[in-house]
Amino acid sequence: MRRTALAYTTLLFTLVASALAGCGDTPDRPSGERWLPRPGLAWQWQLDGKVDPSADVPVYDIDGFENSAADVARLHRDGRKVICYVNVGAWEDFRPDKDAFPRSVLGEPNGWAGERWLDIRRLDVLRPLMERRFDMCRDKGFDAVEPDLVEGYGNDTGFPLTARDQLAYNRMIADIAHERGLSVGLKNDLPQIPQLLAHFDFAVNEECAQYDECADLSPFIAAGKAVFHVEYTEPRGAFCAESRRLRLSSMVKRPELDAWRKPC
Repeated sequence: MRRTALAYTTLLFTLVASALAGCGDTPDRPSGERWLPRPGLAWQWQLDGKVDPSADVPVYDIDGFENSAADVARLHRDGRKVICYVNVGAWEDFRPDKDAFPRSVLGEPNGWAGERWLDIRRLDVLRPLMERRFDMCRDKGFDAVEPDLVEGYGNDTGFPLTARDQLAYNRMIADIAHERGLSVGLKNDLPQIPQLLAHFDFAVNEECAQYDECADLSPFIAAGKAVFHVEYTEPRGAFCAESRRLRLSSMVKRPELDAWRKPC
């Protein structure tokens, strides 16, 4: 919790405020107008349908299209911060803006029904489309964005994507969020954390415990940035002690990401 003391010099105040930032029970620390979630925050991740607001946690991550401004406002009234899930790496045939994507940027199916990888090299085409999606998140009152599928370069997309292509695209995505006053999380893409850490405000990870990769997320924690982590098949007894040591925000979820959760 930040404290003020008028008798202190400006320099001393700055040092004290910096040292105390992130302490206490508040779910964030300010940086201008952007929310910066600190390590260890409990969270709920529900992408299946409209949000169930019953989880008593300070952070919710929910689908940006499926939930309304009223849903976000309800969570805010309950003292929650709210993250807007948006798929930025694949086209989805069930989204209202599906016809805005030219066929030239649609690649191979990615394994999820109705989805195809995007040609992320086409920044000129994809930037305005993603800007409109992030405008939606901002206009509904979200505090942050979780851009999904930002590691197409490691998959069979149908395009010859490189790590350099992915870095350029991910940095563009972060810029789009920040231009709208939204914080932004790096979803998975562990190999590029060193190059992307400065551009992203938190991380979202799936199954780092199962694949023995959780320590790779430590740069976010060291930088005072939250790591929101889920496992699907690992029992809590197998990873929660390590998650607590690393200061990850960990829980078990079902793959369909409904309201059910078992936190560490």
